Amino acid sequence: MASDCKMKSSRFIKTVQALVCIFVLAVLLPAGRVGAEQAPGAERLELFHEARDFFRQANVQRLSNPAGAQALYQKALLRYERLVQHGVRNGKLFYNIGNVYYRLGDIGRAVINYRRAEQYIPDDGNLQQSLGHVLEQRYDRIEEKEEEKVLKTLFFWHYDVPHNFRMILFSAMYMIFWCGAAAKLFLPRYVPNGALVVLLIFSILFGGSLLVDRFFPKPAAGVLVAPEVVARKGDGLTYQPSFKEPLHAGTEFAMVENRGTWLHIELADGRRCWVPFSSAAFVDDIPSGQVKQST
Repeated sequence: MASDCKMKSSRFIKTVQALVCIFVLAVLLPAGRVGAEQAPGAERLELFHEARDFFRQANVQRLSNPAGAQALYQKALLRYERLVQHGVRNGKLFYNIGNVYYRLGDIGRAVINYRRAEQYIPDDGNLQQSLGHVLEQRYDRIEEKEEEKVLKTLFFWHYDVPHNFRMILFSAMYMIFWCGAAAKLFLPRYVPNGALVVLLIFSILFGGSLLVDRFFPKPAAGVLVAPEVVARKGDGLTYQPSFKEPLHAGTEFAMVENRGTWLHIELADGRRCWVPFSSAAFVDDIPSGQVKQST
């Protein structure tokens, strides 16, 4: 009887070890490679420190020497954007770029960079406060569709949690569930059924959310960055304006179609129009020559 228990325990331990190894290989190692690829070298560190110092100096001079502060903000921006060109992608970098654009009075590019930062650090309090402050300063007040608000409330984990975070959470819940299921087979008294049910529910929720992303991808999200844009009823200057008033920097949209020089977009309230490609920027960069149409 004792040897039987030892054999069961040994098999259980080996099963858990195998599952943990699979989890590490599937989730942690790829994340480690990404971090290694993005680790800044000496030049990148120098650019970062220079940008940070210029930004701090500009903040000191903002009231006493506005022209000098603007020049310093431009120097900081140049170095932060060179880091992006070097392939650095992280929430703090985009947050800093958004801060510089805000100080330069460029609401549209401040919003787009805060949105980019949100993909990496969605729960950062400073980011959310800065983003909310900038959104309040936009000229256009476009209310979101009611059905969209309801969906975002009911399925908050799908809309509010970035895709990569959902992938990690699903992987963790899924592996823990199977570890618990294996433990239940070998040591049933030590694993409560309720815990397995909760793990299974979370695995289904996050797994279903990932499947929705896979088969029903969200349209590309963008922001108008031109100070003022005349939205039109077609992809050319000969078409009539869609609205009585032009749209302004900071207005967010979802892309319906990209025809290279013109974008067909949908605003938060469901209205659609055409704007020049050069007047907009995307949260995820889309090359200007790429034509992309939603399904």
